Amino acid sequence: MNVHKNAMLAPAGRALLVRRVFVSQERQAAVAAAFGVSARTVAKWVTRWEHEGPPGLVDRSSRPRRSPRQVAPQLVRRVERLRRRRWTSPALATALGLPVSTVGRVLRRLGLNRLRTLEPRPVAVRYEKRVPGELVHIDAKRLVRFTRVGHRIHGDRERRSRRVGYEHVHVCIDDATRLAYAEILPAEDGASAAGFLQRATGWLARLGVVVQRVMTDNAFAYTGHAYRAATAALDVRHIRTRPYTPRTNGKAERFIQTCLREWVYVRSYRSSAVRNAALPSFLRRYNVERPHTALQRRLPLARLLELDEQRA
Repeated sequence: MNVHKNAMLAPAGRALLVRRVFVSQERQAAVAAAFGVSARTVAKWVTRWEHEGPPGLVDRSSRPRRSPRQVAPQLVRRVERLRRRRWTSPALATALGLPVSTVGRVLRRLGLNRLRTLEPRPVAVRYEKRVPGELVHIDAKRLVRFTRVGHRIHGDRERRSRRVGYEHVHVCIDDATRLAYAEILPAEDGASAAGFLQRATGWLARLGVVVQRVMTDNAFAYTGHAYRAATAALDVRHIRTRPYTPRTNGKAERFIQTCLREWVYVRSYRSSAVRNAALPSFLRRYNVERPHTALQRRLPLARLLELDEQRA
């Protein structure tokens, strides 16, 4: 059990208490007054020491030795067997003659209270393209605009920027090199997404990367006519993830989390404009200075140069 190391009656304090009673021959009432506890507490630890020695001074579980009203083990096994057949809690309660609340407690104790726990987690399919530009991941994240420091910093939800709206960070990351590009745009519609795609592919082209395929989710911005026209004009194949499977576009999702952790919330900005002005320096550090664990602690730009040398 977790015991505060500086607590008055941690195991070390209890040993001192017992020592003062047995070695110093102090009265239990005086020891209780010195430790600021009741005489009954002193008597409890003294009795445990007499019967168990040093192990008796360690905290015990608060669970009772007997629970006569607990659900019988054979009934728990039946609950588990039927639950694994995807029976609901009310159905289990009706079939077994138990209250729904009791069935719920049993399922929580078994770790089967949610249906998703009945199915094995899908095997993570990890992949990495070998050619820069062979696959580029694109996604967007909504951010709140603000004109002063928010409640994340000062903790007062009454002091917040009112009616300032939202903006969106659009991100693009190359699968092979992890080179990343991002922009802050006022919207996440088809025109904004198409314009971002053109600028992102242009930025990669200046580094010698020719984009062949683009992967996005199924947001409206990526399924409309504007985006289809943009991919056709760039001669880029557009791949969309399966519905409700964001892990398919995991590199973009992961890069967004890195943006939030190392740029958006890394410090308290005076306003969203100041935060947005810090984006270019973050991208430069990410691409040129920050070692990437998925690249064996290499830099994305160094990875690009390495792959170019291998192809040369």
